[in-house]
Amino acid sequence: MSEKLRVGVVGVGHLGQHHARNYAQSENAELIYVCDADGHQGRKIAKAWGAKATKKYTDLIGKVDAVSIATPTVTHFEIAEAFLENGIHCLVEKPITTSVQDAARLSAVASRNGLVLQVGHIEHFNVGVQRFKEFLTTPLFIECHRLGPFDPRVKDIGVVMDLMIHDIDIILRIVNSPIDRIEATGVPILTDKEDIANARIRFQSGCIANVTCSRVTPKPMRKLRVFQDNAYISLDYQKQTMEIHERFKKRIVRPGELPCFIQTKKIRVQRKEPLKLELEHFLECIRAGRTPQTTGEQATAALDVVIRITEMIREQRVPMFNNEKLVDLTQRLRESSLAPE
Repeated sequence: MSEKLRVGVVGVGHLGQHHARNYAQSENAELIYVCDADGHQGRKIAKAWGAKATKKYTDLIGKVDAVSIATPTVTHFEIAEAFLENGIHCLVEKPITTSVQDAARLSAVASRNGLVLQVGHIEHFNVGVQRFKEFLTTPLFIECHRLGPFDPRVKDIGVVMDLMIHDIDIILRIVNSPIDRIEATGVPILTDKEDIANARIRFQSGCIANVTCSRVTPKPMRKLRVFQDNAYISLDYQKQTMEIHERFKKRIVRPGELPCFIQTKKIRVQRKEPLKLELEHFLECIRAGRTPQTTGEQATAALDVVIRITEMIREQRVPMFNNEKLVDLTQRLRESSLAPE
């Protein structure tokens, strides 16, 4: 396949517009269509990148080879299934769907039709994460913080499905062991779904992952820390920076001294746009008939875990704050940060 792939983007809002931009600027793709329920937004993005605009995703069928789907999660299954059943490769933004059953069905349809189904777990295309994986051996303890301010655009899912799923997906890959037990807690603050959550996951390998996410924290933080034999690795997702703290034995140990010392090394990472890398990977998988780094099956595994966490939280749901307490809490959140230093 030597010619450019004809592509379309369904949903060109906050995230989808960047899919459109990257496709339009790619040497391997030709942006043919953009689709958005908001006709004005669709026409604006189409005009910016020389594409056609429509409000109906079915208009793209038969006119494109591949699509990105960046619509609300509740619409993913219907839209992706329609394209996959009509021979069109799909990149579906995370979460892949709202249920494990629907996610598994999309993977089955893609497999039956010999199509690429890639899911937008974008952190795998963060160059910091790619370097991070090079230094992993056997994780013993993992700690994640993904915190940030409230985004009113995200209304259909809670913070676990919105943010924690990124870290759950990464953790499942690097631990590569069945889950033994999950403990989770969370509370709604600004919405009727959990806005702050914590999950403690114990794997059969013995590794424990402690994952915290928040969408009501003024100070953003996206960090991953992994402790393993003789080393502690720290990654800042946002800054794409990494440090390794390694333990070495001392050759000579004087009385009263520890028998080892810690040496810290900063790892240089060349910053790149993860979305651009993700979309180029999608196009290359289509051209070469390769399996993507983020498959429907892998996305389904992450979805299964976050659904279990969400259900645990809902079973112990505390009542929403009354208006007076909510106003007071919101004010305090603006004035201070919940993010640990």
